[in-house]
Amino acid sequence: MPLRKDFLWGGATAANQCEGAYNEGGRGLANVDVIPHGSERWAVVSGNRRMLDFEEGYYYPAKQAIDFYHHYKEDIRLFGEMGFKTYRMSIAWSRIYPQGDEEQPNEEGLRFYEEVFRECHRYGIEPLVTITHFDCPMHLIKAYGGWRNPKLVTFYKRLVTTLFTRYKGLVHYWLTFNEINVLLHGSIMGAGICFEPDEDRFKTLYTAAHHELVASAWAVKIGHEIDPENKLGCMLAAGSYYPYSCKPEDVFAAQQENHKNYFFIDVQSRGAYPAYALKEFERHHFELPMSEEEKKLLKENTVDFISFSYYSSRVASSDPQLQGEGNMMKGVKNPYLEASQWGWQIDPLGLRITMNELYDRYQKPLFIVENGLGAVDVPDENGEIQDDYRIEYLRAHIQAMKEAVEQDGIDLLGYTTWGPIDLVSAGTGEMSKRYGFIYVDRDDFGQGTLQRFKKKSFAWYKKVIASNG
Repeated sequence: MPLRKDFLWGGATAANQCEGAYNEGGRGLANVDVIPHGSERWAVVSGNRRMLDFEEGYYYPAKQAIDFYHHYKEDIRLFGEMGFKTYRMSIAWSRIYPQGDEEQPNEEGLRFYEEVFRECHRYGIEPLVTITHFDCPMHLIKAYGGWRNPKLVTFYKRLVTTLFTRYKGLVHYWLTFNEINVLLHGSIMGAGICFEPDEDRFKTLYTAAHHELVASAWAVKIGHEIDPENKLGCMLAAGSYYPYSCKPEDVFAAQQENHKNYFFIDVQSRGAYPAYALKEFERHHFELPMSEEEKKLLKENTVDFISFSYYSSRVASSDPQLQGEGNMMKGVKNPYLEASQWGWQIDPLGLRITMNELYDRYQKPLFIVENGLGAVDVPDENGEIQDDYRIEYLRAHIQAMKEAVEQDGIDLLGYTTWGPIDLVSAGTGEMSKRYGFIYVDRDDFGQGTLQRFKKKSFAWYKKVIASNG
């Protein structure tokens, strides 16, 4: 069972990490614009520091990013040269509805994305569009409190109806929310929430989660009604948790962590809240704000496929003394694995394990929409990037992916590497944490020419795609 002949090879980016032009084309301010680079970044992302507007003394990397807004033709031409079959990108909500609650969309924003999609089709590239990639119009945060407010479901329905109608025939693959499980770890990015001092964070986050799950089901329903050819997927930050040892308590700890990861996808794929989540709500005296209409909506509008990011596996222990490692979702250090420069443990077999776990659990087609290695790229004496470390990382993960398909029988739609072109890191706000096959002359403080040039991995990935792996 080899990779399908129409396998969707490509790369993935997000508007807030590459687009820039934060105040051009009628675009409004969004939460992702006001997250700084540096030590304050995670305090803002986690909701522990309120930052609702630009402040003096901070660098905001999303303002310009790599300026895809003005360079998209050049960038898509390079993607076409590599042979991309698909390009995963996201819509900036505030470029379509600058405030988020307007009755009519911003035509200039709609036209920009239409031009991007048409440019993709010039090179035979199928757009794969994330509707919401951590972004929320700032007005919806200030006026409504973000996704804690059920009114955001109404605004999201208006957004998706506009997108599905305008881009019918241009886009066939859609993702409703990027890494939806990150909501529980990065409240301002995942749900546009800044916590009040005495707020019950558990209840607020799971209320917001419910509203996003309902909104996702509406997107599936509306997307299928407007164009039956549309395929709607969910998206999670994946990476199975291993038990730290065969001690039963460690095995149970890993199972509990995996429950937290799969909670959202259980609802989006199966159409109902899992029993373990309902019992957790009981323990927190949390009453799920779900109507009978919403229960029916969730049941009847499950996703067509499961997409996910995979960078690393994780480890869970019952011992609270063991320190966590990682990025948004931390785990215990695995002594059997090497790590990247940013401490992410490298585990190609973990991708195959994760794929098997997801496919066994949901029995729906999978789509790997993020996988890559963040590293410091230093030009050699000829000004070239010899990124063999990136090639080795991707080669090992693609091999594991192929084995999951060919030997384990997993139905896989495609594979998009994260950051086919260097972009701003979501976790750190750095440019020096590079993922791309294409180098962008831009540093951590916004300095540089924005010139693009190919790394060694560019030609390698081109061969991978041409040979279908």
